[in-house]
Amino acid sequence: MSASPNELPRLIPGRAEFKAPGSALARGVLRLAGWTLRYDGLPAGQGVIMVYPHTSNWDFVLGVLVKWSFGIQARWWGKDSLFRIPLLGPFARRIGGIPVDRANASGLVGNTADQMKAARAAGELFWLAVAPEGTRSLVSGWRSGSYHVAVQAQAPVGLAYFDFATKTVGLTDFVELSGDAERDFALFAKVLAPYRGKRPELAAPVKLRT
Repeated sequence: MSASPNELPRLIPGRAEFKAPGSALARGVLRLAGWTLRYDGLPAGQGVIMVYPHTSNWDFVLGVLVKWSFGIQARWWGKDSLFRIPLLGPFARRIGGIPVDRANASGLVGNTADQMKAARAAGELFWLAVAPEGTRSLVSGWRSGSYHVAVQAQAPVGLAYFDFATKTVGLTDFVELSGDAERDFALFAKVLAPYRGKRPELAAPVKLRT
């Protein structure tokens, strides 16, 4: 859950009770490709995973393999145009994709937060995974939608990283939010500072886009 606005954000650990077995095949593929995996489980049944940095088309392939490796049944937002591509569109939906029309996304944040709260009340899992930069191109910061979902749903944020410098994929740092974006993003930036994408010059600064 999120902290009150008067409290600082803090790191919280993952827990084995929220760790599924995952796919041994996907883990094997990643290890054959030289990747090291770091994951101890999720801290709760609901939350938001922010994936950073996103600088290459390879991030999607890597992300799908990691999702299967960790056994996380996460949903994710994607551009609606992706879901109109033959074969790829149905596959994207099958692995948890939710098409988003960015020109008409009114209500998306509130609806997603409501679904997350409903899942908590029903004892169901609901994790949303998002690349908050929103593009592989260099931008001034992160889109705010996924952050506000976590704040409204009072859910933790997991900071996932693809570090091409060391070929390490990790989801070990989770943040209980304060609700103060400046303080929360300062902690995000500190946690994610060591990691480099495939094209590090295209990584956005860890702050809300202006």
